[in-house]
Amino acid sequence: MIKSMTGFGRCETTDGNRKFTVEIKTVNHRYLDVNIKMPKKLNFFESAIRTCLKDYIQRGKVDIFITYEDLGENHYSIRYNRDVAATYMRYLSEMEQDFGLQNDVRVSTLAKCPEVLSMEETDVDEEELWKELEAAVLGAAKGVSETRIREGENLKNDLIQKLDGMLEHVEYIEARSPKLAAEYRSRLEEKVRELIGGTVDENRILTEVTIFADKVCVDEEVVRLRSHIETTRKNLTEGGSVGRKLDFIAQEMNREANTILSKANDLDISNHAIELKTEIEKVREQIQNIE
Repeated sequence: MIKSMTGFGRCETTDGNRKFTVEIKTVNHRYLDVNIKMPKKLNFFESAIRTCLKDYIQRGKVDIFITYEDLGENHYSIRYNRDVAATYMRYLSEMEQDFGLQNDVRVSTLAKCPEVLSMEETDVDEEELWKELEAAVLGAAKGVSETRIREGENLKNDLIQKLDGMLEHVEYIEARSPKLAAEYRSRLEEKVRELIGGTVDENRILTEVTIFADKVCVDEEVVRLRSHIETTRKNLTEGGSVGRKLDFIAQEMNREANTILSKANDLDISNHAIELKTEIEKVREQIQNIE
């Protein structure tokens, strides 16, 4: 199957204590470029998240947005730092002696001193946390893949239609090209008779026509264009990650069309070559979205 590089997927999972929301957005890019935005406490899962995507996305710019909510009530604990409190009391006693002040420190006062009481997040079971996060990531990745497949099918159908149109132009050029030499010979003989009258030097005419025919011959270009069109069609039908390959083939097709246009000594062939180049450019634009 053909995949587009444009897609979107979203998945939300909740197990009662935790809630994960994962959104994945992809657009076209020459290579695989993954950017992940998530809470710092999940940073150590980044490598595993990238590994999860390998089965679903091979190319494109990928933006992943992860939000995490801890719905549990016992995920924080309060710690009493005895050594810190003792240090405060020692200095307060010294201040009492140094300045003759009354030491009126109460427990409530001491508890307000920095670091005497601190709140700490309880340890989390990383394996359990990853299991839930992985489910959300895979769900979003599958959603992205499905949208990319649907869009890829539309791209494939559109490209095959454009290839059919390109083939019509190639067939016209192929049929028209052999007639140019005969028409040139007729014009040349008529022109010679107008200028000098009498008998035309057949050998001289034949030489000129041969030189002309060689200059305007596009047989090789037509054969290569047919081959490129059929190769593109085959790759689209077989599917897979063929975007880069098709882009290269499209460049080759454009080169052949340019050569035909440069050789053309005929208005009809020139017009069809221009239309062919236009269609090739449209195909190249569409191919930029294929994975």
